[in-house]
Amino acid sequence: MPTPRNAGGVIAVAGEALVDAVPAPVGGYWEFAPGGSPANVAVGLARLDVPARMLARLADDVLGRKLREHLAANGVDLSHAVEAAESSSLAIVELSEDGVADYDFRVEGTADWQWTSEELSGALDAGAGGPVVALHSGSLALTTPPGAEALRELMAIAVDTATISYDPNVRPMLMGTRDDVRPGVHELLGLADVVKVSEEDLAWLEPGRAPREVVAEWLELGPAIVVVTLGGDGALAATASGVELTLPGRKIELVDTVGAGDSFSSALLGGLHRRGMLGAEQREQLYGIDRETLEAVLTEAVEAAAITCSRHGSDPPTRAELDAVTG
Repeated sequence: MPTPRNAGGVIAVAGEALVDAVPAPVGGYWEFAPGGSPANVAVGLARLDVPARMLARLADDVLGRKLREHLAANGVDLSHAVEAAESSSLAIVELSEDGVADYDFRVEGTADWQWTSEELSGALDAGAGGPVVALHSGSLALTTPPGAEALRELMAIAVDTATISYDPNVRPMLMGTRDDVRPGVHELLGLADVVKVSEEDLAWLEPGRAPREVVAEWLELGPAIVVVTLGGDGALAATASGVELTLPGRKIELVDTVGAGDSFSSALLGGLHRRGMLGAEQREQLYGIDRETLEAVLTEAVEAAAITCSRHGSDPPTRAELDAVTG
């Protein structure tokens, strides 16, 4: 296995940065917390000491200013974030008795979905952290008009210079029917190098099918790595090079699952970044990833998700916290 190293370069994350209304641990009231799957991934990367650039449209309202402060305070580069005229999006989080999160949304006409191609011009240019070696996106920003088309165009352009990471992060309430969503997912699988999908999302997209069967089919569309997160049961992964792995989950005292999948994505990309496997020039190396390297990266990702599940809300681990449990 290659010796882990900081290969340099920036991971850009494109998509929504919204506010979660989350049930408070006690008292029966609600707390407002920074959220949005892409924004959570950017924060998770920055906490793992990976240069992270957030491509977001941030409203100039009280919620938008808090989102901007949160991202900046965590070390996320906002030099290519747009100051939007529209209002901030709101997600209302409902937790089941066992801590599993479900979502309702207030997003009509809000800032996150109004991207234009002009706003994304230069978004992948090299900056203080070096060149952009990867672009991650997913969830609502890639399916919600009118801005989804501009973000999909950005991903297609980025293929020539960067690793493409994709998380469908299905939200049926807003994305439409399965028949509406599946063609777009397959289109993005054709661009992606790294794909992370939850077991729940896969069951909605491909009902009645075994995850391994779907993963094999998705790999034929182009990705180097497809990972399915299995909640408390860990993760399974397969690669274009023929590696298949299943990793167990880590036993924890579950608080809630908010942001767990995003922490997994952050650590997955962060692990590949540290091992010098991101960027178009490293695509051959990524597509040939060996079992030992993949297992090490996935172990970090499973641990990062477990740490997040042991805390209230989306609170991804720092590099030091993750190193303390992975060695």
